[in-house]
Order: sequence, then structure tokens, then C-alpha cells
Amino acid sequence: MTDIVLRDIDPILAERIQRLADAHGWDMPGTLMRILERGLHECEVDGAVRLADHEASVLQAAIQALEQVPSDPGFALIGRAVPPKPEPAQPDQSISDDFELK
Repeated sequence: MTDIVLRDIDPILAERIQRLADAHGWDMPGTLMRILERGLHECEVDGAVRLADHEASVLQAAIQALEQVPSDPGFALIGRAVPPKPEPAQPDQSISDDFELK
């Protein structure tokens, strides 16, 4: 196996690699190999996210279920507050008939 030598590496990047190694209990050469393998794989597939077959089928079923929800304006109001009534332009001077004379 070829030795991996990193020169002039950014200290923050080196610290991140060390933290990853420590978190997983890996030695530094093993950590670097895993990072290179995973990074190479991501570059080869252009970073596109791929779902496992069972994940894709579950997502497709959820999408199909959502497509069956009727286009009802009531659904659009879920979580929205009733707008407040506009304030009258003039003060209310009406007389209420629910009072008692004493």
C-alpha cells in the first residue's frame, strides 16, 4: 500500500480529521483511506443522493398518498388564525339593551 503524506494541510482540516479518527477509534492511515474512498465515490456519482430500493418505494408510496388528498380550501387554512375584524372608523356609540337600571 502507498503511504499517504499530507503536506501544508490546513490546521482546521487536520483537526477535523483527527476528531473523526478519535470518534470512531480509527488510526490515522485508516481514517485517511476511508475519507479518500468515500470522497472519491461521491465525486464519481457527482454527489447525487441515491435511495435504497426500499426507501425509494416508501417515498413513492407517500407521494402517491399525498396526491390523493383532495384539493379542498379547508386544508389550506390548517394552522392559520382567523383574521381580526377591522376596527370601525368611528367609535361605537350604540346603546346596548342588556343593561339594568338600579
